[in-house]
Amino acid sequence: MPLYAGTAYFRQDESHYYLAVSLVVPGSQIPFVQEKDKDNATIDIIGEARLGEKGRVPVGQLRDTVKLAVDSTQQVRRKNVQYNTGFVLAPGNYHLKFIVRENQTGRMGSFETDVQVPDLRKAPLRMSSVVLSSLRAPVTNAPKKKVVNPLIQDQTQLVPNVTHVFTRDQHLYLQYEIYDAAKGKVAIAAAPAAAQSGSAAAATPSSGATAQTAQPKETRESIHVLTSIEFLQGNVKVYESKQVAATEVTAPDRKAVVFQIDLPLQSLKPGLYVCQVNVIDDVAGNFAFPRWPILIKNAAPAVAPATQTSSSSVR
Repeated sequence: MPLYAGTAYFRQDESHYYLAVSLVVPGSQIPFVQEKDKDNATIDIIGEARLGEKGRVPVGQLRDTVKLAVDSTQQVRRKNVQYNTGFVLAPGNYHLKFIVRENQTGRMGSFETDVQVPDLRKAPLRMSSVVLSSLRAPVTNAPKKKVVNPLIQDQTQLVPNVTHVFTRDQHLYLQYEIYDAAKGKVAIAAAPAAAQSGSAAAATPSSGATAQTAQPKETRESIHVLTSIEFLQGNVKVYESKQVAATEVTAPDRKAVVFQIDLPLQSLKPGLYVCQVNVIDDVAGNFAFPRWPILIKNAAPAVAPATQTSSSSVR
């Protein structure tokens, strides 16, 4: 059974990171389940993280059973089943291995990969992974242990889009964090306006970040982190969002500035793009420009929502 995965890291403290892991099974691999067989409409998942390139020392394990919604199995076959979990790890190199078993036919699949959790204390700009998503979903399976998952806020989870394939009727949600931003004398708008959303040119930041507009300014001691999103095709920039400025730390317990960007995609033509995130710590003079290929397709014929997600965390 095909199985693929994606990972992202977020700092929890100076020596620990939350490594978010998303496992995806193509819906076409899930057999149609009748009501009489609903007890078999489950997927068993076993996984572990091992320290070192050869993975000799286990540092995290999980075992879980995901129950599929029988009344939506027909739609699931057209989409995916996604399982989201995570490990709290120290900086280092790790080997991840997952095994998935579909319990009606007994088919199995596995996925292994090496991942690196960086030590951001050595980085000029301390930045998390960037998570791309097209879905915000209610949390249906809260972690048993109290582990802070940055992708869950107010009982709503940002579901990572592992394939980076989107349709024009969707929104592209991005989430990333900047840690230990430098403070200095910064000219800040005296009465910043709320950021606007709802158009392809708008970006919605989290609390403490506002879209840049012309307003009276005052100088005070503050951080000043700037960010924007670009779409490129070849050497041509086809779209750039409004610049967003953060002047406050939005997650003080982790010394993090959290950016949450919402970009509607309807104005972009179908095609392959490079999505680039521009981040500048204006006080320290540090910057980063991570980028990824993404595919935007025309919207498919309307069907009932079917992507099923589940979450857990392991420490």
